Amino acid sequence: MHFEDGGEAGLRAESYKLISVFSGEDMYYQYPHGDEVYNVMAVYEASGIKGSPTIMDDEGLELRYFDLDQPIPEINPFTEYVLKKAGYIRTN
Repeated sequence: MHFEDGGEAGLRAESYKLISVFSGEDMYYQYPHGDEVYNVMAVYEASGIKGSPTIMDDEGLELRYFDLDQPIPEINPFTEYVLKKAGYIRTN
């Protein structure tokens, strides 16, 4: 299995494990300009990470690791939803 995980983050993983796939009503988003999407997101747990987090495109401002036992400031709502559903962070 091959993933393009290093192109935008400067990281590579030795292996991946499929955790879950999310779709449907909970993944709906309406952009400020009015476009609407129903996202489909596959979540993989990566092991054997090599490299340093580095922004490699013009879309990111910051890239870093977070302690999942602590609140993550300014987390994207979809990312928070997925991390909770996948069991990586606790619901309050």
